[in-house]
Amino acid sequence: MKLTSKNKTQIFILLLPGLLTFAIFTIYPIIKLFVMSFFEWDFGSIFNQRFIGLENYAEVLGDKYFRMAFTNTLLYTVVTVPGQMIIGLFIALLLNKVIKFKVGYRVLYYLPVITSWVVASLIFRYVFNTEGLLNYFLMNVLHLTSENVRWLDTRAGGLCVAMLLGIWKGIGWNMVVFLAALQTVPSELYEAAAIDGANSIKKFFHITLPSIKGTILFALVMLTIGGFNVFTSIKMITGGGPAHKTDMILTWMYYKAFSTGEFGYAAALSFITTIVLAILAIIQFRLMSNKDN
Repeated sequence: MKLTSKNKTQIFILLLPGLLTFAIFTIYPIIKLFVMSFFEWDFGSIFNQRFIGLENYAEVLGDKYFRMAFTNTLLYTVVTVPGQMIIGLFIALLLNKVIKFKVGYRVLYYLPVITSWVVASLIFRYVFNTEGLLNYFLMNVLHLTSENVRWLDTRAGGLCVAMLLGIWKGIGWNMVVFLAALQTVPSELYEAAAIDGANSIKKFFHITLPSIKGTILFALVMLTIGGFNVFTSIKMITGGGPAHKTDMILTWMYYKAFSTGEFGYAAALSFITTIVLAILAIIQFRLMSNKDN
C-alpha cells in the first residue's frame, strides 16, 4: 500500500506528541548533560559556568573513590549476573518438565521480581543489621556466636548482602526468559539424541544451550547493564558506607551531584559509564558471534 502525502501528514501529526516528549525529556537532557561535563558546574558556579574541557573526566579517572566504586560495581556484576542466569536457567529446566501447577510455580518464582527494590532492601537490611533477625537467630536460637556479627559494617559484608539481594531479585526474570526459550526448542531434537544414546548432560550442552544462545546473549547484555545501574539496594542497605567503601558508580554519582554539588563531575562520570557499558556490550556480542563461527 502506497502512502499518500495526506496519509504521511496524518501519521506525522499522530507521532508528533510522542516525538516532542521524547526530544524534550530524553534527547535534550542527554545533550545538556554532555555539555555540562565540559564545564565547572557546581553550586558555587551555577550562574557562571567556566569551560574546563576534559578536566572533569581527568578528575573522575584520577579519583580513588571512583575507582573503588567502579571496582565494586564490576565485582557486583561479575557475581550477580552469572548467579542469576545459572539459577534461573536451572529452575527453568525443572519447570519445563513440570506438567501440573506450572503457572503457580512461575508466579511463585517471579514474586521477587515484582517486589519493590525499596521494600526488599529494607527487609534485607533488617535481617542483616547488627541487631537484626539473622544475628538474633545465630545468638539466641543456634548459639553459634556470643556477640552480634557486624554484617553491614565492612566492605565485604555490605557487598555480599547487596549481591545476595541482587541474585534473589533477578532469578525470577531469568527463569521466565529461559523458560520461554526452552519451549521453542523442537522436541524432535531430543528424541533423535535419545535414539543415538545421548544422556541428559549431552543433550543440555549439544542441543539446549546452542538452541537458546540468542536468549543467553540477550539476558547477559541486559543483566550487565542492570548490574552497572545498581543503586537502590546499596542506598537503602549500606548508604555507601563505611566511608564510601560500598559505593557503586550510581551511588557515588548521586553523592557527587546532590551532596557536594559537583554536577560537572557527575556528568562526566555518567558518560564514562556509558562508554564502559558500550564496550562491554560489544565484547559480549563479539564473543558470542565467534562461538557461532
